[in-house]
Amino acid sequence: MAKQIKVLMVDDEKRFRDTTKKILTKKGFETILAESGEEALEKIEQDPDVVILDIKMPGIDGHEALAKIKKLKPDLPVIMLTGHGDAPSARDALVEGAFDYLSKPCDIDLLAEKIKEACYQTNKSSDHEERRVTSIMIPITEYSTIKEGKTIQDAIYELKKSFIKKITTNQIMETGHRSILVKDADQEIKGILTIRDLLETLMPVYLSVPKPSLADSIEYSPMFWNGMFTTGIRDVKNKCISDVMSPSPITIDGRSNLMEAAFLMLHNNERRLLVKLFDKVVGVIREQDLFFAMEKILNS
Repeated sequence: MAKQIKVLMVDDEKRFRDTTKKILTKKGFETILAESGEEALEKIEQDPDVVILDIKMPGIDGHEALAKIKKLKPDLPVIMLTGHGDAPSARDALVEGAFDYLSKPCDIDLLAEKIKEACYQTNKSSDHEERRVTSIMIPITEYSTIKEGKTIQDAIYELKKSFIKKITTNQIMETGHRSILVKDADQEIKGILTIRDLLETLMPVYLSVPKPSLADSIEYSPMFWNGMFTTGIRDVKNKCISDVMSPSPITIDGRSNLMEAAFLMLHNNERRLLVKLFDKVVGVIREQDLFFAMEKILNS
């Protein structure tokens, strides 16, 4: 029988603590509660397997509590919880030694998977057991999204934000998303707009028309291309996203291992997959996430 995972849940919001404990208990976790960083340091003596730690708390905040926990128990994995708009603070926590972070309110199924992954990484029993997709994906709350009625210009400005501030550490290595998920009014994903879609939209129709056989060897002069890129983007900037977006990426179960994700990407010529847990989209796994996982394996 597998050992029950013991979780120390640290949050100053009583309702959130109690609700999360109730759900985690139903999922088979043993949950210890603490309402402050100070109380968390006392309850570390109960030997939890994983700590769930809110960043914003009165007294000792999450960053200070994390530092003290890591001093007491360097190998104890800590998953940070952050409010909306506080992602930079959570990313800083990764540099400070946190295992991962999630935004509040977080998907409880995703939180459960992160807890299991944290335990697996701490107590590796087999070098041949693949990590799960949820361990390296980008949570859906962190991925760039836009409403389907917006324009290409809107999409470009929104997508640019994903490149502005990224962190590179042993814990996380990100690049810009290079794509933006398109949602309808009900927040359902209807498609995806990629940089490649944008480039294809710029191309004048006549460039894709088959040339007469005698013209196959014709090469366009530098003068022919002059100004086309600038004119192209200005001509299409007000186009609706839904007119140029690609279909939604195929899905993969978040509990799948990384080799299955790699196979699906190659077999279906996809650069990213939507990650689902119990029929809910919880994230996106990209080819660069698999690349960074390769590098981590070599350095482990």
